Amino acid sequence: FPLFSQVTCNCFTISNGEMQDVGVGLYPSMSLLNHSCDPNCVIVFEGYQLLLRSVREIQIGEELTISYIESLMPTSERQKQLMRQYCFECDCLLCQNQEKDAEKLAGEERAWKEVKDAVNEVRYPRSKEEWEQVLARCQNLLSSSMGRLPDTNIYQLKMLDWAMDACINLESWEEALYYGSRTLASYRLYYPGFHPLRAVQLMRVGKLQYSQDMFPQALETLKQASIAYDIMKVTHGTDHSLMQALMEMKEQCEAIMRTQ
Repeated sequence: FPLFSQVTCNCFTISNGEMQDVGVGLYPSMSLLNHSCDPNCVIVFEGYQLLLRSVREIQIGEELTISYIESLMPTSERQKQLMRQYCFECDCLLCQNQEKDAEKLAGEERAWKEVKDAVNEVRYPRSKEEWEQVLARCQNLLSSSMGRLPDTNIYQLKMLDWAMDACINLESWEEALYYGSRTLASYRLYYPGFHPLRAVQLMRVGKLQYSQDMFPQALETLKQASIAYDIMKVTHGTDHSLMQALMEMKEQCEAIMRTQ
């Protein structure tokens, strides 16, 4: 039991190129990093290789920190999860100020609680039929919450992400782009600066536009004043496979635009 507890508290969730969970791994040296809900570093993966990348300027002598949990949650939820899984209470500035909690829970409480319950019930589908069920559930909830919840509500945002993923897996590209486009403003709000999740979301939407021959829109999304490029250059490094894919797609868009 002590060994199991140590592994549970110190393992890292391994993610693929689009920041989706694919497994867990134990990286002893990285387990020495402490938590902050507003960290100055993030962890990204290249296969099974763990990379520690800074997301903002770090002062000499400043401690390197990462977030042990999903920072999108409101303060009370983050505190509950940290206490439940890691047995400590966070006192970072983000928790002290409860910054952006109002935006995260905006809209009618009854509506977002219903969406929250539905989001928590979703398990990653393993078949086309299960993806169809997820999409139908998302569509019903998004329809019923229209006018009651803004897309900045974090549970609404998660529902949009699930709807986008479902459409991608069902090859409904146009509908996937619709849901993905609705998430971008919220990703910009909750993942400011150099955050890999924001870069990956921009890239996913850009790929959907590219696949539908929307080359000017795809190029603008991939560039966005070079946001996606700049973020991924910082968070993933220029040699990362995802960075190479982004640059290749961007160059293809530019080449197509020159020939039109």
